[in-house]
Amino acid sequence: MNSLIEKRYPLFQLYLALRGQLMEILTDDDLSFRLENNPTLGALCREIGEVEYAYIQSFKSYKLDFSYRNDEPGLEGSVRQLSAWYEALDRELRAAIEAFSDDDLEKLRIDRGDGFAPPVPLQLEIYKEALLIFCGKVSVYLKVMGKPLPKQWQHWIG
Repeated sequence: MNSLIEKRYPLFQLYLALRGQLMEILTDDDLSFRLENNPTLGALCREIGEVEYAYIQSFKSYKLDFSYRNDEPGLEGSVRQLSAWYEALDRELRAAIEAFSDDDLEKLRIDRGDGFAPPVPLQLEIYKEALLIFCGKVSVYLKVMGKPLPKQWQHWIG
């Protein structure tokens, strides 16, 4: 087990848990909710999965590419499908991080373009920030919808 998995991943999993808590309070009908001139809630949920996919691939290829799109029929309108996809992505993310040695964590860099190539631990930290941005966006949708925020969201997102 590398030091990233051992020391930092347990806290990182709490950030991933925010998304799972969201899925627990949503219905399929909720996913079609849209704020004017914005994507549906389901589209935002699909997008964060695509972002996670990009980060997983970056840990395998050492290059970040956001071009992947999941066109699975019904995904944006199904809490069940989104939840299953997130669980699969989370397992794949953990496996990708576990594959690194401590030496890899120090030496390997992820090419994000424009000369920015952070080490693996920083790349994971940047993905955590993407999760928080997603939660911030979604919290606006939930508030407009009149849905109560899950307890961890209340404390961590506001």
